[in-house]
Amino acid sequence: MSETIHNADNQTGPHSAITGASILLDKVTKRYPGQQKAAVDGLTMEIPAGKIVMLVGPSGCGKTTTLKMINRLIEPTEGRIVLDEDDVTDIDGDALRRRIGYVIQAGGLFPHMTVATNIGIVPKMLGWSKEKIAARVDELLELVSLDPAVYRHRFPKELSGGQQQRIGVARALAADPPVLLMDEPFGAVDPITRQRLQDELLNIQEELQKTIVCVTHDFDEAVKLGDWIAIFTEGAQLVQYDTPERILADPANEFVENFIGSGAGLKQLTLTRVNEVNLADAVVASVGDLGSDVLSRLDEAGHNHAVVVDERRRPIQWLTRRQLTRLDRVSDDVDAKLPVVGDRATLNDALDTMLVSSAGAALVTGRRDTFLGVIDVETVMDAITRAHKHAMTAHSDGRPVGINTGTLDTVGTSGAATVGERPGG
Repeated sequence: MSETIHNADNQTGPHSAITGASILLDKVTKRYPGQQKAAVDGLTMEIPAGKIVMLVGPSGCGKTTTLKMINRLIEPTEGRIVLDEDDVTDIDGDALRRRIGYVIQAGGLFPHMTVATNIGIVPKMLGWSKEKIAARVDELLELVSLDPAVYRHRFPKELSGGQQQRIGVARALAADPPVLLMDEPFGAVDPITRQRLQDELLNIQEELQKTIVCVTHDFDEAVKLGDWIAIFTEGAQLVQYDTPERILADPANEFVENFIGSGAGLKQLTLTRVNEVNLADAVVASVGDLGSDVLSRLDEAGHNHAVVVDERRRPIQWLTRRQLTRLDRVSDDVDAKLPVVGDRATLNDALDTMLVSSAGAALVTGRRDTFLGVIDVETVMDAITRAHKHAMTAHSDGRPVGINTGTLDTVGTSGAATVGERPGG
């Protein structure tokens, strides 16, 4: 049956309960034999439970070493790493790694194992029953927007790069760990797939509220994903640890300014997400609807396109009037090139998607890829204009109006910091 979706506003629901754990790195140092300088030198920082913290900095600055010391893939030379109340150096390494999910570039799947077997590895080690593991595999495939019936028995070679990365995330979440570590997780996929995987991670995080620590070389990715960003220089010296908004508005020093690069004002636009703007109405059709009925709905609404959704309300086609006049009934064909953005995507992401859309707009999806509405160029340009005006207006403290500033309490003199809540996070 055809329908029209009306979007007076697009507010997200309340966040789920936090299931993540806090992490404290207390004067952590890593020295390798034969090297004069420490790879990580006296790092102190606190990672709050249920937040995404992005570790960025130039190559060789120690961010990946820092990440791997959290789950002791690399053993710290000095200092403490505390997961909630537990010092990880007092925990058996294998037992610790079963409590912490780990995602690497390209998923890191075992090629000789099916998707279901890959995801179920850690639960099997923990002694879960076959029935419980099978149920968890299907639950996680649903979570990463892959149909269990289609994908559970496939092998990695039968998956695209983006699908492999989704399976990698599902495997890391299999035993429901409080912490997820990600090392350049989306670096090996094309830009469009990368954007969709980023959106998927944000949707998953909204639902699960894990503690996620992610290494990236891409500062734009850090701004998009991070509740907090830690900028390192050589030796994992923490130069600035703050919200993306405050780093962009108030860089700590020249090093941070240079690392951000030119166009910091434009990067402010990546702070606005699709779910913060009003979506346009859409005429929605289902598979099997009469083409003439859908055309009547278009006439009534004054629209030129109809969105076709499947039984789970996921968009599969976006039909023009001309296409509908040639149809007796709406088919179940799937358009692989459908211009779709997640509601957690940035406005920059939305604009990129619209550039390849003949409709000059994009379809917006929410959790589990459910269709929410349409975003068009005019909506994005209005939001960009408003954001630019806010960015040009400063408070007496020099920070732009309308930018969340969070809280930051400096610890010592090394640039290490303890963070509080990010507003709206």
